[in-house]
Amino acid sequence: MEEEIELTYLAKSLPKDLFEYPHKEMIDLYIPAAFDHPTIRIRKNGDKYVITKKEPYEDTPNDTSHMLEQTIKITEKEFSEFIKFPAKKVEKHRYEYPYQGLTAEFDVFQGDLAGLVLIDFEFKTREEQAKFIMPDFCLVEVTQEKFIAGGMLCGKKYSDIEKQLVSYQYQKLLT
Repeated sequence: MEEEIELTYLAKSLPKDLFEYPHKEMIDLYIPAAFDHPTIRIRKNGDKYVITKKEPYEDTPNDTSHMLEQTIKITEKEFSEFIKFPAKKVEKHRYEYPYQGLTAEFDVFQGDLAGLVLIDFEFKTREEQAKFIMPDFCLVEVTQEKFIAGGMLCGKKYSDIEKQLVSYQYQKLLT
């Protein structure tokens, strides 16, 4: 099991040179599809394929910035079989953008969630996370907001979450 320490932000703007950086096409399948917030994700990340389960630590069950993550690699052939299962789906392009010695992962959602852009930063320690100052291209931190979690976004349309986004003064970012 790996420890994941991160912060998630709604994007305020996109850096002018963002699209000059490499990106990966990502497809996330969340199962079981019958759950409101599925915790098992089957992911195509460029040419890599994995199954991941994320759970909060027992001593901090409401802190989604600090999670236990279990991941196993699968093959492209296995992914092509999983994609046939009933699952909730999210498609996005992830751009890895350098920012002050860290990588800002810009998730530019496609399809039904087009216009939504989230930015994740991962940290090695909780201290590093606590010292982090939000960049200008970020609007607001939403790490603890359940509606923005991948397992909650899957199977939704932008219009399904628009009311929550507007409460943050988020403006749709079309690319």
